[in-house]
Amino acid sequence: MATRAAQAYWVTRAGVGALEPALVPEPQPGQVLLRALYSGVSRGTESLVFHGRVPASEHERMRVPHQEGSFDFPIKYGYCLIAEVIAGVGVGRTVFCLHPHQSWACVSEDAVTELPGRLPAGRAVLTANMETALNAVWDGRVGPGDRVTVVGGGVVGCLVAYLCGRMPGTRVQLVDIDGRRRDVAAALGVEFADPSGRWSEVDVAFHASATGPGLQSAIDAAGDQARVVELSWYGEQEVAVRLGGHFHPGRVQLVSSQVGSLPPERAPRWTFSRRLGVALEMLCDDALDVLITGESRFAELPEVMPRILSPAAERSDPVLCHRICY
Repeated sequence: MATRAAQAYWVTRAGVGALEPALVPEPQPGQVLLRALYSGVSRGTESLVFHGRVPASEHERMRVPHQEGSFDFPIKYGYCLIAEVIAGVGVGRTVFCLHPHQSWACVSEDAVTELPGRLPAGRAVLTANMETALNAVWDGRVGPGDRVTVVGGGVVGCLVAYLCGRMPGTRVQLVDIDGRRRDVAAALGVEFADPSGRWSEVDVAFHASATGPGLQSAIDAAGDQARVVELSWYGEQEVAVRLGGHFHPGRVQLVSSQVGSLPPERAPRWTFSRRLGVALEMLCDDALDVLITGESRFAELPEVMPRILSPAAERSDPVLCHRICY
């Protein structure tokens, strides 16, 4: 079978990555050949993978399509590739694929989804994040007129705030310790506050900061019988919160949200492909370009990953979504 030379990004050990050669076969019937245009770096999940913080108990559940290697290293991991179809059905289409960072790929036809015509390929690197945010809003059961607090102004938190803010009459507050998120909140059409100025007695609170104090702030913001939706994934990190005070007498609900499964009340009617199609349509808003705050060439990825995923960068760097250009 004919093959072509490609390059793929591998995490070779904790905190270290490299570009390695990959041989990509020419497509067979039912397959398409992809030439990568962009990929996106998740500063949440990919940071845990990069630093070797995925618990052994979650290795199987954390696997993504087209992953190679293991979480014990080396591993080829990632889930947001935007590419052009070069051979197979639909040559010339621009598509989204759940695939690690790689310059060329051969996948099954049903592994790709065409982008809406009005969605720029460069913005589509937010696709996986938008799916996560949409699932979270469903889990939160937000309705028109609700008061909503979102604690944590990373990409997913910002997208949750954006979606909630488009419901009629709903007031949304984005809470973050980094005041630089104020301009992002304004661009997305929602209010901003630091933790000291967050609302209380809200109808729904979302937590997406991946910190214990952030989760505590979301719990404390909830009103009687309100719902707190936990979006953060902590890996091996333990999280301490105080569940005294208002939590029990207020019958506050603490629920998890995870993009790998659909909310039970939607599962009979919705499929992952239907959710993906809606998420792509929701990205057709120029306001969302504010969430792409960094960009690098694919060849630079081994040097870029340690910089943007280091603990120091997470504390001081205003980068939200970092886009990789091929």
